[in-house]
Amino acid sequence: MEEISAGVLHTENKEHVLSEAMNEHGQDLLQLVYSYVNNKTVAEDLTQDIFVKCYNSLHTYNGKAKFKTWLWRIAINHCKDYLKSWYNNKVVITEEEYKNHGTKNDLVEQQVVRREEDDELIDAIMKLPVTYREVVFLFYYEELPIKEIAVMTEVSDNTVKTRLRRSKELLKIRLEG
Repeated sequence: MEEISAGVLHTENKEHVLSEAMNEHGQDLLQLVYSYVNNKTVAEDLTQDIFVKCYNSLHTYNGKAKFKTWLWRIAINHCKDYLKSWYNNKVVITEEEYKNHGTKNDLVEQQVVRREEDDELIDAIMKLPVTYREVVFLFYYEELPIKEIAVMTEVSDNTVKTRLRRSKELLKIRLEG
């Protein structure tokens, strides 16, 4: 999807813009949301809510930031609101996840070890506080520059760097300890 300008949004079909945004950013957005809520079903519901908010707020996009940055800002705020909500704090949702462990016979041992290490790392990341988890996700998984992360999270560049450093320290302790 080519970067959307503010002028195009006012003249172009909103449904088309939303469809393009969902196709281009849907999976990445779902992963971002999952990094906050740590529950696939809730992440899918929140992602859908975020796209509804995006659709209803397209007229407010002014083009000062990239469209993806604007969308991520909506997502981050929505996730933070959800995490503070009564529903999240009072209702327990259960989720069954089945993991597919199918591998080829010749590399089974290597793949099992790698998967266990990956699962251990992901588990350690998901146990980090949200402020650290969000910068780790945006920096390492989305490969966003620190300046863009600072804009999305509404903190300074140095705060992002500090959170990255502290999250690495916490991960090192958890993974080695």
